[in-house]
Amino acid sequence: MNVLDRHFILGYGSLMNGQSRAKTGETGRVWPVKLHGFERHWSVMSVEYGMSSVAVVLAPEKACNGVLVEVPHDQFPLFDERERGYQRTMIKAEQLTPYHHDALPEGTYWVYHTHEVTQPDHDCPIALSYLDVILSGCLEHGDAFAQDFLTLTKGWSSPLLNDRKAPRYPRVQPELSTERLNILLAPVTTLSIKELSVTYES
Repeated sequence: MNVLDRHFILGYGSLMNGQSRAKTGETGRVWPVKLHGFERHWSVMSVEYGMSSVAVVLAPEKACNGVLVEVPHDQFPLFDERERGYQRTMIKAEQLTPYHHDALPEGTYWVYHTHEVTQPDHDCPIALSYLDVILSGCLEHGDAFAQDFLTLTKGWSSPLLNDRKAPRYPRVQPELSTERLNILLAPVTTLSIKELSVTYES
């Protein structure tokens, strides 16, 4: 296969979660990386679900972490639909630093980004059901990777809703164990550990 026929999406939110990716389409191997030249924020991307999402915007001196995911080109329409409201654009290999010593694959790299940030509000808060999926995906690559997600994301002072009993996120994973997630989240959220400890309805 010609290397230009290989395509990769840089996932920096729920696409970091393997189970969540599988709900959209087929994907291949994953490489944890840092993406340079973009900054990740909480932003209102759609009011449809009454929650905010993470989005990246161009920021020359900034970086965020994510995963480079191989995606067959015929699956791209499925991921474009999932990421409605974002713009898909090419990124360069030199914008990526791998977390491990693995060489990154050759091919065409893409990221979904936005041009401006709309701060979350009480109508579209940060929803814990969505954040749980992201953090669980981060933990697939270790605690340090999860900690980098928290550190390299802006907007934690925004309203946060514990919606675990009535999830707003359509790709919720109610089987997740939240105890470890609560400990990670406690320093950055506006909720207390007690408020965070409300778990999913069985």
